[in-house]
Amino acid sequence: MEFEIYNTYNGFQLLEEKKINEINSTGRLFYHNKSGARLFHLQNDDSNKVFSISFRTPPSDDTGLPHILEHSVLCGSRKFPLRDPFVELAKGSLNTYLNAMTFSDKTMYPVASQNDKDFINLMDVYLDAVLYPNIYKGPETFMQEGWHHELNDPEDPIIIKGVVYNEMKGVFTSPEQVLFRKIEESLFPDTVYRFESGGDPEAIPNLTYEQFLDFHKTYYHPSNSYIYLYGDGNLAEHLKFIDEKYLNEFDKKEIDSDIGIQTQFDKRREITETYSISADEGLEDKTFISQNYVVGRSEDAEMVLAFTILNYILLGTPAAPLKKALIEAGIAKDVFGSFNSSIRQPTFSIVIKNSNREDKELFLKVIEDTLTDLVKKGIDKKIIEAAINIHEFKLREADFGHQPKGLVYNIQCMNSWLYDKKPWFHLEYEKSLDRIKSALKTNYFEALIRRYVLNNPHSSLIILEPERGLASKRQKEEEKMLGEYKKQLNENEIQQLIDTNQKLEQHQSRGDTEEELLSIPLLDIEDIEKEIEHIELNETIIKDVKVLHHPTFTNEIAYINLLFDTTSVPQHLIPYVALLTSLLGKISTKNYTYDKLSNLIDINTGGICSRIGTYSLQQGYDKFLPKFAVRSSALVKNLKQLFNLLGELVNNTEFNEVNRIKEVIEESQSRLEMVIFDKGHVIAGTRVNSYFSSIGKYIEETSGISYYMFISDLAKNFTEKQEDILENLKKVFELIFNKNNVLVGVTSENKDFESIRERIDSFVESLSNDKLEKRDYSFDLAPKNEGLLTSGKVQYVAKGNNFRKLGYEYSGHMQVLSTIVGLDYLWNRVRVVGGAYGSLVRLNRNGNLLFSSYRDPNLSETLQVYDDMHSYIENFDANEREMRKYIIGTISSMDAPLSPSMRGEKAVNQYISGITPDELQKERTQVLNTTPEDIRQYAGLLGEAMQENYLCVLGNEDKIQHNKEQFGNLVKVFQ
Repeated sequence: MEFEIYNTYNGFQLLEEKKINEINSTGRLFYHNKSGARLFHLQNDDSNKVFSISFRTPPSDDTGLPHILEHSVLCGSRKFPLRDPFVELAKGSLNTYLNAMTFSDKTMYPVASQNDKDFINLMDVYLDAVLYPNIYKGPETFMQEGWHHELNDPEDPIIIKGVVYNEMKGVFTSPEQVLFRKIEESLFPDTVYRFESGGDPEAIPNLTYEQFLDFHKTYYHPSNSYIYLYGDGNLAEHLKFIDEKYLNEFDKKEIDSDIGIQTQFDKRREITETYSISADEGLEDKTFISQNYVVGRSEDAEMVLAFTILNYILLGTPAAPLKKALIEAGIAKDVFGSFNSSIRQPTFSIVIKNSNREDKELFLKVIEDTLTDLVKKGIDKKIIEAAINIHEFKLREADFGHQPKGLVYNIQCMNSWLYDKKPWFHLEYEKSLDRIKSALKTNYFEALIRRYVLNNPHSSLIILEPERGLASKRQKEEEKMLGEYKKQLNENEIQQLIDTNQKLEQHQSRGDTEEELLSIPLLDIEDIEKEIEHIELNETIIKDVKVLHHPTFTNEIAYINLLFDTTSVPQHLIPYVALLTSLLGKISTKNYTYDKLSNLIDINTGGICSRIGTYSLQQGYDKFLPKFAVRSSALVKNLKQLFNLLGELVNNTEFNEVNRIKEVIEESQSRLEMVIFDKGHVIAGTRVNSYFSSIGKYIEETSGISYYMFISDLAKNFTEKQEDILENLKKVFELIFNKNNVLVGVTSENKDFESIRERIDSFVESLSNDKLEKRDYSFDLAPKNEGLLTSGKVQYVAKGNNFRKLGYEYSGHMQVLSTIVGLDYLWNRVRVVGGAYGSLVRLNRNGNLLFSSYRDPNLSETLQVYDDMHSYIENFDANEREMRKYIIGTISSMDAPLSPSMRGEKAVNQYISGITPDELQKERTQVLNTTPEDIRQYAGLLGEAMQENYLCVLGNEDKIQHNKEQFGNLVKVFQ
């Protein structure tokens, strides 16, 4: 259908149409005349369609009102009065993305699907949720998702519970999150950005139900909305649906949701704040210092792209001059930059970590001197060329991993559209990029530094210092405050509070009626593809080396993965394999210094990185193959340079720059600390797997708490251990990078494979061909049942086992079991009732079974939930429609769209693990034919698995100490 400017289509007037060549799309900007809604459509041939509706939601305090409302509107609505339509969609739709997100000034509700019917269903539920939520029917959803005083017995102490409350307690466990909150607060004291839109746990209990409802009435109106459609869908049909089903019921109105501009400062502001560490943890080298600047406007697309690149130039690579200067000054173990363009006035931050307060003046001097020198003498043009090239490569590649392209473009659109500019400003990057490329001949970036950094008074300095026992102190203050509050209540008021909690529990435990369940649209099994998608993988031998090629359209890009078997490495040196992944490409080689090497990689390739891959083998539940993966990509025209660089890395890396190796070790320690704070469920789950699984033990020793303690020991005692460290790295390097170890994975177009083959031929010839001894690792597996103690305010509770070890065989039915347990049982017991932010189920072919909770206020209660799981499954029953829902949801997770590089990796992974197409088809057929009886048969498995009691909890030291009878061992994570 053709659309003409200024014509109206189902109430939507087309205001502008624009070809956006950079993303091969046509953009159309509409205005809904009756309701005042804005709509932006990106039409292209992408079958992974995206819809979102967003609202400008400026917070007026720190109570987290926008965030709590984001959670709450998805808990039932006019047309879909179930208790939790969001979960019903997760269980039973073919969505490829389903989420909601609170930003500093906006709230977004995006969904995605490749199925046309499913896409309409998702739109329907989300539009009804935001415009007609059931929040007005009573305070229970607000209490559950936001906060409430919990009291179930007159003798019990009152506590505060709520999903967002506990989520934000977890967020602010991380010092980095505390720092970034303080940065916005310091730079914008007079605008909405001074407030925490997600909610400060100390302020959340100040929010009332009435304020909550008023916020929805004020801002959740079509006149304040931004509707987005992307992909190959039928636009006319979608406009008709949105207009007739929803927008036609609203009249436009004036809504004051303006995001003000902060008046520029006359001079820098300075703020000191503290974060919590354990009561007996050391204070030295635990301070963060951050220098921050307000940089222009987010709608200035060229400036945003330029500053993204400048941040990379100054702080993003081993060659980055400001990062090098700060590290060499000896005032920090980690340095990073941050450029935030998702707010109206973007910010640029220079952060040092593992520092001390007394380093402040030297920190400021190094920044001033280094940047002044760069402006005066000019930035090395090779560094500029490298940074521009890698960013241009990523822009054109447009590989966003598991996130739909349309979602990433949606977020980019909002960075101008929300502030009344055209939504395509950040999508059209060619002209901006051309002007930025002038930096190769001019002082473009030097002028940016001078204007926005050196001569910019709108700045702040944040000093974030550790405070021993701060979390415990605040917890005690909260308990005291709640105790005093309870003393003020008379018997009637206490009973009233108990009654309110009982009413909430009734709300949480009530099942949805048949009529309510039927309100959620559901696809038919016939809508699902019965056959697996075959990913082509061609095997060939080049100079005695196996090469696996996945042919597909890649837009002139070649993806080359070198997979080196690491089983020649002695068991005691396994952690050094992980350390080598951090060092490769970040230390010098025979022919290049590490900074020149970094530049060459960015100039000639789309990136080279290393990681460990662990592949479960089909021969037995505890058989696995560890590989050192060197992943790379480049334009086909740059294949020669790519393979020269790969050869340099795996043949000529040298281990003689002692100080540089020490710097990388200290940076690795710092980054691991961030992972422990931000992904505690992964850390706890990895630890549990190490109790009963060899592959789990290997992963733990190369990425878990064991590895963190290994790297911390090297950092602390580097001088004494220096010779051993260098010797062990050389030994591991020589044992890994060998022709007899390597398997090559290639993803490219067929027409390019011959030229790739020639490059592989000469590359293989360059490798060492020494005969190597392969080793069988034998790990000491034991149920340690550990409590991992931190100063965090919440827990990550994990429990697992290996069902193949218990005598059970893997079946596709287990994937449906995982959907049922995760989205029915654990969602309700751990999140809805328990108040945790989330829970996860992992059920793998190798038999490893894992349950974990995320930002959880509980500990023993969650372990009990895991232990009771078998009873739930023993009594499980579902009618045909319910089983269809679980099956569809399971297939949805199995059929997630993949980028070309991800498809190639998936095919190679299956090849190495020995998973055949026949086995994949058998699994899919089992999923599609799962019955309630199939699910009930796993009650015994779950009971046995939990009975062996393999568990690990990472979290609040006081909470873990209070439950110490659960553990065989308590471990302090940080010293």
